[in-house]
Amino acid sequence: MECLRWAVSSCPGLRDCCGGGGAAAEGGAAAEGGASSLAPRAVGAEISQSRIDVGGPGQECCKKNAVGGGYASPLEAMRSGTRERLLYIPAILNNGLEGADKPDYLATVDLDPESSTYSQVVHRLCMPEPGDELHHMGWNACSSCHAKKGVSTHNYLVAPGVVSGNIYFIDVKTDPRAPSIFKVIKAEELARKAGVALPHNSHCAPGEIIMSFMGGPREEGFPSSGNGFVSFDPKTLEINGRWERGDKKPSFGYDFWYQPRHNVMVSSEWGEPQCFARGFNPAHVHEGKYGQKLYVWDWAEHRIIQELDCGRGSIPLEVRFLHDPSASEGFTGCALSSEILRFFKKPDGEWAIERVISIPPVPVENWALPEMPALITDFVLSLDDRFLYLACWLHGDVRQYDISDTRNPKLVGQVFIGGSLKRGTAVRRTDGADQPEPLVVKGIEVQGGAQMVQLSLDGKRLFVSTSLFSAWDAQFYPALKEKGAQLLQLDVNTDQGGLFVNPEFIVDFGQEPFGPALCHEMRFPGGDCTSEVWL
Repeated sequence: MECLRWAVSSCPGLRDCCGGGGAAAEGGAAAEGGASSLAPRAVGAEISQSRIDVGGPGQECCKKNAVGGGYASPLEAMRSGTRERLLYIPAILNNGLEGADKPDYLATVDLDPESSTYSQVVHRLCMPEPGDELHHMGWNACSSCHAKKGVSTHNYLVAPGVVSGNIYFIDVKTDPRAPSIFKVIKAEELARKAGVALPHNSHCAPGEIIMSFMGGPREEGFPSSGNGFVSFDPKTLEINGRWERGDKKPSFGYDFWYQPRHNVMVSSEWGEPQCFARGFNPAHVHEGKYGQKLYVWDWAEHRIIQELDCGRGSIPLEVRFLHDPSASEGFTGCALSSEILRFFKKPDGEWAIERVISIPPVPVENWALPEMPALITDFVLSLDDRFLYLACWLHGDVRQYDISDTRNPKLVGQVFIGGSLKRGTAVRRTDGADQPEPLVVKGIEVQGGAQMVQLSLDGKRLFVSTSLFSAWDAQFYPALKEKGAQLLQLDVNTDQGGLFVNPEFIVDFGQEPFGPALCHEMRFPGGDCTSEVWL
């Protein structure tokens, strides 16, 4: 307890959270010529400072005798992959563009049912400074580098701060239960070398790490015209430069996925940063300040070759190709229109889209609008490409679809995880339909709604978090800031379909040492269903 009191009370600012301060040198490690002077202080073996070690070309991920890990195919991963025992998830204390007094941190969660710390946070790695808004995470190398000589996969989580623009390379290989920061690239370096800010997500490719950015530098007001992609060297973890070429560029930035066998990448768009970063105003949709397109890229040439219009007010967010590397189709989730669109390659080589899932809005009273959209914020595909799982953040439900016929998905499972339609609030459906009861697990009422989803390799366990983005959380679910978000686990029927809340698993981020926290995307050591790309 003495360590805990020291960590949370004796030092101002950053040290309120982490027990120490000091930022890394721009684009690299702190203490030159040796380990960082920021020696970690543990709190019950749970809390670590931002420990930044020296990196370089000789680092573990690129030893000459290393051979790429991951899995040879998605079916191999599904059939013989290791069951997940740990989960990494960002805990967010940031408050939109306003920042915060304490830094965000990476939480390590024990997923082993036989462990005495099952369903608990067993380690907290604080970031070097407040104001990050950790959000999505990728890897230094994934299954796209399977069996590639000189590459060791899944050594470092690539964790950008959306608001700060800083990028953290987090070592999870040395001690999976107690990650440490290996390297930091500061926002100022990204602005100077690539003219970007607001990093969103990354994918590892055979010879580079690619990251999407949603705007230009903070000093310029985060202009949407600055959106694009940046390439990083997977060996040195340094900036290569802008990835995209040509005069055409997206109106806005967000997610992307690539499929090399078809020489294609597809990207999506959220909206104008000065709009989405401050919350949601429906008027901005009508003013054209939110996205409605998918962009098809020539993978080899890094150029846009086609634009696919998803419809005004659609806001296409997550993009997923089928896991089968020979497949020339995938899906995107349109948040506001609450649709899943299938994109596919036609016989003539052009790409097209079609609506395959549509979730109607619910007529309500005592809410912001007369109709409440489902707001599809995330989805994941099983590694055998049989099931699609999606999250409806406002309605609050998770849905399971059989996509054996990708043009005609069939709803086979559904469960409510909180949401704005639950009973006990002022919101009332005006169509007379039932409203779900609040979800309570181990005495904890779930706050927010189903937001991010992650599926175990074998497809039998679905993990769900409930926070979207701090500014949107504060607007739609004010209790999230006061009570914190939750991480839950659903059991999946992979025969006939079906979703069931695991009554023994909940991680309540409302009871964290530094106060209530939000939580977002999840990663398993060794890769998962939304991080791996196969060649």
